[in-house]
Amino acid sequence: MVASCADYAIDAKGLVCPEPLMIVRNKVREMASGETVSIVATDPSTVRDFTQFCRFMGHDLADSRRDGERYRFVIRKG
Repeated sequence: MVASCADYAIDAKGLVCPEPLMIVRNKVREMASGETVSIVATDPSTVRDFTQFCRFMGHDLADSRRDGERYRFVIRKG
């Protein structure tokens, strides 16, 4: 999925654990099932955090990639 097609976008660049996860968690709570949010982060721990968040909460990690110093994700609410 292309991040520009997501319903919402979060810029978490410069934030460190647990801030990116908390921001995403709060946004996903507001979203309807099937909606997507794209996230750009710089903290490497977001790879682990978002993977586990989606697995435990039943969401789909539709995209996860590294782009230089940035990590890009798309999460679809389950």
